[in-house]
Amino acid sequence: MKILYSPTSPYSNKVRMAAHYAGFAVESALTDTNANSPELIGSNPLGKIPTLITGDGKSIYDSRAIMNFIDRETKGKLYPKNGGKRTEVDILEALCDGICDCLLAIVYEKRIHPPEKVHQPWIDMQWTKVERGLDHLNENLPKTGAKLHAGHFALAALLRYVELRFSGEWQRGRAKLKNWPSKFEKHFPEYSKFKA
Repeated sequence: MKILYSPTSPYSNKVRMAAHYAGFAVESALTDTNANSPELIGSNPLGKIPTLITGDGKSIYDSRAIMNFIDRETKGKLYPKNGGKRTEVDILEALCDGICDCLLAIVYEKRIHPPEKVHQPWIDMQWTKVERGLDHLNENLPKTGAKLHAGHFALAALLRYVELRFSGEWQRGRAKLKNWPSKFEKHFPEYSKFKA
């Protein structure tokens, strides 16, 4: 089995960290989404990463679908069995992924358009969502102990990505969130191996 990934993709990093933590044996295959690689396009019509290709050639895409697959294959290593706790983890993962969606919208707006065509109101709207999400996370951090779950990996991947693309622009007033990765790394020492 292998995961088609990019090291800068927060969704790829979330899945790869979670797979490692859960003991899910999978190879990571570096993939350039701009190259329209036949393997990626043939496995995922959207041409997006991460995409998991199973041993029997089945393709699973969208990071949350992959996370759920890993959870089933590892007999519940990523999500709580209790319904209420599961919903909390699902919401945390959705919030972290949603913040990443907003960050990527900003990055692509700046990357795709020449400076005179960049639509600043769009960027401002996305950044407002990012700030609201980060403020919420700062005040509602998940308990972090030896038993990690999908939400922890989504949060770790988000913080790695926001620091990569917006270093120095997000930390002020969010000391708990800024310090959380060092707490997470105590329980997942491999965090540094999944750098972009």
